[in-house]
Amino acid sequence: MAAVSSGAAPKAYTCSGGDIPSGTYASVAVNGPCTVSTDAVITVLGSVNVAAGAMLDAQSAPSTVTISGNVNGARGSFLGLGCQPPSYTGNSAHECAQQPEGHSTISVMGNVSVTGAVAVMLNGVTIRGNVTLSGGGSDIPWSIKNNTLTGNLTISGQRTEWLGALFNTIGGNAKLTDIALSDSHPGAPGVYIVRNTVRGNLICTGLTPGVSGGFVPGSVNVVGGNATGQCAALI
Repeated sequence: MAAVSSGAAPKAYTCSGGDIPSGTYASVAVNGPCTVSTDAVITVLGSVNVAAGAMLDAQSAPSTVTISGNVNGARGSFLGLGCQPPSYTGNSAHECAQQPEGHSTISVMGNVSVTGAVAVMLNGVTIRGNVTLSGGGSDIPWSIKNNTLTGNLTISGQRTEWLGALFNTIGGNAKLTDIALSDSHPGAPGVYIVRNTVRGNLICTGLTPGVSGGFVPGSVNVVGGNATGQCAALI
């Protein structure tokens, strides 16, 4: 389906594979392996829905994506949003593979909710609602990094190789529960929970083989409420 022409009412867009072109859409349905091109400018007036087994890769090329509704991911999906150069975020950067010095500007006005995904990567994204990631996992690292969330961050039930919540600003609570990692590197410490600023509470339980506050001494989380469970010592 072509991008909306000037003056036409935005229509729903369905991507079954390839690039989602620049344009304004009423909603976007991702039903296959879909990407965004370098410097794409995409506005979605409603929600983005990633179907079971489908892929939305907006973390390999710099782009500007504004989503007024929610982002939803079904079982077996892959969701990647955002990339940034080291000049923006230092060694916590998730570089754009197609343009290492480029950066994304991605905003979600609603919630991000994903169930049973292969992997989720959110890097440098502004999210006005909540982020809820339930179950899933694979040998692909899960990266929740350098984001600004107005609501809560909830991550639970993953069985995956690596997962980290790093350098985020969270307006509500951050809750990580029942996450088991299979990283085979010697001495792998478990779930990385590093230098987040959490206005509410930081709650961590059932994380195996454990948790890590990072490699730099004093690189801790700042919590406005209470830090409990395995994260009590990471503030």
